[in-house]
Amino acid sequence: MNVAATDLRGGYARGSDVLGGVTFAVAPGEIAAVLGPNGGGKTTLFRALLGELPYRTGAVTLAGRPAYVPQTDDARLDFPVSAHDVALMGAYGRTPWYRRVARADRERADAALARVGLADRAQARFGTLSGGQRQRVLIARALVQDSPVLLLDEPLSGVDRPSAVQIERLFGELQAEGRTLLVATHDVGQARAWPRVLCLNHGPVAFGAPAETLTTAVLRATYGDELVVLDGAGQAVTVSHHHHGHAH
Repeated sequence: MNVAATDLRGGYARGSDVLGGVTFAVAPGEIAAVLGPNGGGKTTLFRALLGELPYRTGAVTLAGRPAYVPQTDDARLDFPVSAHDVALMGAYGRTPWYRRVARADRERADAALARVGLADRAQARFGTLSGGQRQRVLIARALVQDSPVLLLDEPLSGVDRPSAVQIERLFGELQAEGRTLLVATHDVGQARAWPRVLCLNHGPVAFGAPAETLTTAVLRATYGDELVVLDGAGQAVTVSHHHHGHAH
């Protein structure tokens, strides 16, 4: 397994877990959707896997340090950095402070931008790119880290169609390379297309194949008072977004 957790709990203050008793395992070459309401623990789970929570208990197994792709909205846009500069940040974790980034890492950054379809925008200022293009640059930064595990926080939320197509194609390539992707998403329809689904509402609600986990009962338990909209066949299809300004 590239990623596994057993009774993973954690939070920001001792004694008040945001994440309660999560157990799951995802194999190489698998995508797992992480579904849950805003504030339900998706980002906290990612922070726990990254070792960034002040308090964490339970067992975690990782094939290597995960690469994290934040929501585009969280990225600072006022820094005068290029798309190439942002992609290159993925190399900083393995570059000692006293050494300049190696040419090989610059080439990796160029190659990563090419993989997300942005070779021609490498020198464009990050803040001038569209939201979908910025998301792809942040994915390129994760590719430069060359991790077996990628954690992506709503990577398809609000991106333009060309960017979504590029990102979905890339997901297929990364699966074929044996990487493991955990993708936080609100899109139940998208989750149906992936091999594994983890439903979180602070604690674990369900984990397994979409056919077992994406039932109306599970989605009601996952989303609570966020409305589950049913299609004609009685399938829970989507979740309405009446956000109340919850942080993740």
